[in-house]
Amino acid sequence: MVIERFENNDMVPVYDRFRKSGRSLPDGLEFVDSWVEANFGRCFQLMRCTDAKLFQDWILHWRGTGVTMEIVPVVPSAETRALVTAYMDAAPPPA
Repeated sequence: MVIERFENNDMVPVYDRFRKSGRSLPDGLEFVDSWVEANFGRCFQLMRCTDAKLFQDWILHWRGTGVTMEIVPVVPSAETRALVTAYMDAAPPPA
């Protein structure tokens, strides 16, 4: 999950760059979907890759637009539930 924060809630410089050059994703970094807060303060982007350096490459492209990005590794809930269930099934009961 990528959390973009727009300086002064001004997304126009980012949208302007996006309109001119697209997402500019390096090969191997996949955009899934995004959501924007109603006040334009943040954008939440779900993205997928196997190499975190791809995020660094992509973030460098957006320098100077007034956006900061936080990368938050996430796991789908269904996969987490399966992992926790397997752990609970294998763990001995508490003493």
